Amino acid sequence: MVRPVRFTFLLLLLADLLFASSSALAATSPDFVTLAKELKPAVVNISTSKTVATRRSPLPGFRSPQDDFFDEFFNRFFKGPKPDAERKERSLGSGFIISKDGHILTNDHVIDGADEIKVKLADGRIFPATIKGQDKQLDIALLQIDTGEDLPVAKLGDSDELEVGEWVMAIGNPFGLEQTVTVGIVSAKGRVINAGPYDNFIQTDASINPGNSGGPLFNTQGEVIGLNTAIVAGGQGIGFATPINAAKDILPQLCKTGKVTRGWLGVGVQPLTDDLAQSFGLDEPRGALISEVTPDSPADKAGIRRGDIILAYEGEPVQAITDLPRLVAATPVGEEVTLQIWRDGKARDVKVMIGLLQDDNQEAAVTQPSSEALGLTVTDVTPEARQQFDLSGEEGAVITDIDPAGAAANANLRPGDVVVEVNGREIKNAVEFRHLVEKAKPGEALRLLVQRGEGLFYTVVRPH
Repeated sequence: MVRPVRFTFLLLLLADLLFASSSALAATSPDFVTLAKELKPAVVNISTSKTVATRRSPLPGFRSPQDDFFDEFFNRFFKGPKPDAERKERSLGSGFIISKDGHILTNDHVIDGADEIKVKLADGRIFPATIKGQDKQLDIALLQIDTGEDLPVAKLGDSDELEVGEWVMAIGNPFGLEQTVTVGIVSAKGRVINAGPYDNFIQTDASINPGNSGGPLFNTQGEVIGLNTAIVAGGQGIGFATPINAAKDILPQLCKTGKVTRGWLGVGVQPLTDDLAQSFGLDEPRGALISEVTPDSPADKAGIRRGDIILAYEGEPVQAITDLPRLVAATPVGEEVTLQIWRDGKARDVKVMIGLLQDDNQEAAVTQPSSEALGLTVTDVTPEARQQFDLSGEEGAVITDIDPAGAAANANLRPGDVVVEVNGREIKNAVEFRHLVEKAKPGEALRLLVQRGEGLFYTVVRPH
């Protein structure tokens, strides 16, 4: 009679464990139904229209018979094409209410250039909107509507606390389908997709499509942790949201002045490769390598120079060059900051007074072969070379030819590049360049500072 009792006990124990597991799972699973009901009232649909000039049919790839008739008419009788016609171009996007008096966050590309902006609330009412502020660099815009009453507000969370693998919910207007709810997880953080100088996107597999732009990405606490901003064309399960903390940082300026001012350091930077890090004596490729310093800039006044490597900014490590622009831009103008830089094989601190970023777009000759080990030919910066390659400088060694199978090609060098330094030593002409190269041993890393157009960058070449 003992065995049946033991068997019954085991069955009861197993049932308890299964019940406990299912209860724990239920307790940790998000209640998406409740979340959607609570959050949708603060999400809005945004429609815009603007007048554009066109001589083509509104249908892409088609021309109407009238187009051809009027083209011929104006060419024959007025010696030129007919005036551009005007038509209304309409677009749809999303947004969310952040204050009871009707302030709304969305993407700048949703409303940029619009003649008319209308906001549709979750209850179906439509109101005209005015633009209170725009920031093209972060692709963020602040709108306002006047309803004469308090509106439901989306709570802003802390995107820095977000973890990869967390559940998230997107609500928006994809393809004009209002108040669409999709869910997924945070796939990655800190994504750089070359959308701008301050890329730091949240990647999610929650379905995001055209029309979702500017809509909120919520966490399971019902807090906005991102603005849905970009998608991969033709991709599935890959969407990108601007972290809400980036928007929170600039909101006071957008509300007060309608625009954003940013800090300015005045350096050009490039990433460090393994070879470059080794050539500078670093144990690993980290930090931002300074390839140029703007004259009379904050960096120049602080004594920062080309070839320095910024390892930390106000105590925060700079792991990649994409970290630095965001840190500098977020610093108030006139504030003194401490940079940890790597110079001459050791770290040191430098204090810099951050300036104001004014413009977001500012950071008889004989061709002589160098050592064949590099796979390139160079010449002096002559009038002929300046004209051929549209050069502005006076000194250095101009690369005129590259062997596709040589070391120079592997180092991303190309004709028209001007080498101005070799291993930290300035060179004035092709003879000096050839002399330094020929002294190098096979396999030895040569660190070159190269001017291409208006910019400078470092690269490493190893002679064969």
